[in-house]
Amino acid sequence: MTYRSKILALVVVLTGTLATPAEAAPAESSDSVPGFNGTVLTVAYSGGTIFVGGDFTAAIVQGRSIRRTRLAAVNAYTGELLPWAPAADGRVKALAVSGSAVYLGGDFGSVNGQRRDSLARVDAGSGALSGTFRHSVDGRPYALVAAHGRLYAGGSFTAIDGRARSRLAAFDLDSGELDGNWRPRADDQVETLAAAGGRIYAGGTFHRINGSTGYDRLVALHPAAATIVSGFRPRASVVVFGIAATPDGVFTAGGGRGGTASAYSPSGSRRWTATFDGDAQAIATLGGSVYVGGHFDNACRTARTGDRGVCLDGSDRRVKIASLSAADGHLHDWRADANGIEGVLTMAASAGVGAFAAGGTFTAVDGRSQQRLAQFS
Repeated sequence: MTYRSKILALVVVLTGTLATPAEAAPAESSDSVPGFNGTVLTVAYSGGTIFVGGDFTAAIVQGRSIRRTRLAAVNAYTGELLPWAPAADGRVKALAVSGSAVYLGGDFGSVNGQRRDSLARVDAGSGALSGTFRHSVDGRPYALVAAHGRLYAGGSFTAIDGRARSRLAAFDLDSGELDGNWRPRADDQVETLAAAGGRIYAGGTFHRINGSTGYDRLVALHPAAATIVSGFRPRASVVVFGIAATPDGVFTAGGGRGGTASAYSPSGSRRWTATFDGDAQAIATLGGSVYVGGHFDNACRTARTGDRGVCLDGSDRRVKIASLSAADGHLHDWRADANGIEGVLTMAASAGVGAFAAGGTFTAVDGRSQQRLAQFS
């Protein structure tokens, strides 16, 4: 029996029936996923592999410390720590995978002992550093996504290779060169990027894009022309920390007085919003469910919150992780409470694996030791 079949069989034993796709929720965290000795800041799936980046210097496997310097890879089906081990000398904040290439963004100055200024490309199999993808960055990249023949980057940077780039930029995936045409301008930080439906979505703290108002904190951009998709005008009211996008809609994780998860149509109309008593910092969608991670302890029953985000009209206990219906935002009964103050900082999902991964500062999930990385199948 395969790993995935065992998980599905466990669901049958526990519930007596398989959940319908619209309400599918994960069964449990994989016990075999390794832990890490420092914060996990980014996760990305590629086939059956989870690539992991952050502040850590070692992976923890059955109590044994194995050196992994801010980068690691895990078999998504078995939970085995893979030998892939490139090394960065500073935090890795963002990952994107395209074919045999893994792109890194963050606050590092070298990878594998060679100079790289906040951006790098390594081989997905060997971990070897690419010699052709090398750029100087004035500022820091916080988000990466590979699509439409380009690597898109967002962050706090104002120039790349001496050329002005206002917190958004793109690179040709074949040549590695900075795209001279894709140069939208954001007036403040870009925290997150996503690609879907022929668009590039950007979220953050910005209020103007290309000098235009009315696209606060969340915007859709043309993947080649870098123009604003004017038909998507959601006017997000709080900082956007995470985006999960599909051709049918956009889901965001945000801050505010408390925290929010919101769903938007492709035209930018808000379908629903869920409120928490702390920031929602990461989001992923799988099947008919939306998974939200953050530093909240409760899901609020209404949108009304008080000082420090406290829920004013009652709440349901959901510690750092929650599951919602993608259709209407209804809170699922499923719980997998994590711990820590910051909690969950990153999420990614894989329909092929049938799972999602969460990373952050937590050291336990559902009362069991699970250090800073968890996968739910």
